[in-house]
Amino acid sequence: MRSFAFVLAVVLAVLLAAPVQAQKTGKVSAKQAKTKSEKAKPEKARQADKSHILVVLDCSKSMWDTWQSDAKIKVTQTVLLRFVDSIGKRADIDMALRVFGHLNAEEHGSRLEVPFGPDNLYRMQGKIKALVPNGGCNAAEALLDALADFEQPESDHNIMIVITDGVDECAGNICQMTQQVVMSGAKVQTFIIGIGSKENFQHGLSCAGHFRMVESEEQYTAALFDVLRLSSERAKVVLKLTDSDDLAYETTIPVVFYDSLSGAPRLATLLQCQTNGATDTLSIDPLGSYNITLYTKPETTLVGCRFAANRTTTKRLRIDQGTLAVRMVTGKTTWNVPSYEVQVHCHEDVRVLARQSVGDNVAYRSGFYDIEILTTPPTKLLGVEVRSDAATDLNIPAPGMLTISKGKQPMEGSIFAVQNGHLTWVCDVDLGGAGDKQGERLLLMPGDYQIIMSPRQATDYKQVKSQSFKIKTSELKHLSF
Repeated sequence: MRSFAFVLAVVLAVLLAAPVQAQKTGKVSAKQAKTKSEKAKPEKARQADKSHILVVLDCSKSMWDTWQSDAKIKVTQTVLLRFVDSIGKRADIDMALRVFGHLNAEEHGSRLEVPFGPDNLYRMQGKIKALVPNGGCNAAEALLDALADFEQPESDHNIMIVITDGVDECAGNICQMTQQVVMSGAKVQTFIIGIGSKENFQHGLSCAGHFRMVESEEQYTAALFDVLRLSSERAKVVLKLTDSDDLAYETTIPVVFYDSLSGAPRLATLLQCQTNGATDTLSIDPLGSYNITLYTKPETTLVGCRFAANRTTTKRLRIDQGTLAVRMVTGKTTWNVPSYEVQVHCHEDVRVLARQSVGDNVAYRSGFYDIEILTTPPTKLLGVEVRSDAATDLNIPAPGMLTISKGKQPMEGSIFAVQNGHLTWVCDVDLGGAGDKQGERLLLMPGDYQIIMSPRQATDYKQVKSQSFKIKTSELKHLSF
């Protein structure tokens, strides 16, 4: 009996301890899960900072030709395997392989043999070892297809390495199609490595990217590793804006670095400039050529700018600017005068350069401008000069108010401005029927006008009525029909 009681007590103790142990286990699991989650976050951040290197390899028949110690393809396999083995396990690099000219003698296509992805080192090694040159060269198709290989085409860490011997008209296609890659706007740094004879590259490939002709296996290896160095280098740029007295401006201005070949924006930012000469230091890829646009009014552009890697280049730009403001001289009125829009054009240019409102002070480069204030009718001021470091204030009179009472029947017509005996249409007038109790109220700029009205159902031009009237600034004028 005592034995049975002892066994029962042990069983109960185990059962009671189990939930407690389970709770403890659950807490530990939750903590472990949290730890894993926290580790996953920086992993995603590191993924975004990876360099994505796509090797586009020429495997056309000419790669069987002898170069250096062996056939070009054999030398390439040796050098490329050495490069892949060296960087393939780095956590900050992701690699892929696209090959053209290897499918068969009749098919000159390309294929993504190894896509980007984790742990693809052994696939890269296997594919490189198994390459057999077989067909013709179709660099054009390979390069256009390569755009789709990058999982994040907008990333700043996309690198394409094109390896070719320049035979079978490959080089011309590469030059043309690599430009199309750039023109697409995708952020891809393109490096071209030429092997074999210099005669195959007489036309040069610098127009398509960073081109390097290698003449030995040692240079071949060095060129591949130089890609990593060059792709990570940055140039520093300082833009100093000065006035006509060579004094620094204090301003914040939009600036965009455009790729000079494709026109695609490569860097867009707000440039902060201080009167003590301090200004932002910008970082840019030194491999490109840029057209720099400062969004002054009108724009200021520097064309074909190149910058040395790991150096700070300072460019001083003289920006002669003054301010322009349109102000309205108003008297006492019982109505509100709107803040009219002001359209600014470069002199004798129909395109609108900028828009501002009456009362605004806006900076413009020194020069001549045509101003249009969207009053009724529009007020135009032609050939207005904005001088450097000066304020140009333009004063215009306030409008007057025209009220038109409606008659017993609906009427319609138009108002014309009278200038030197010529009528210029201003606006249409519609005096409705019984539902229109207010008539018409219009703000018109000072001047001479003529209104022509007729009943809406008129059948005879003799029913047309005309009145001449004058509008004075901030005054009320009443008409009735």
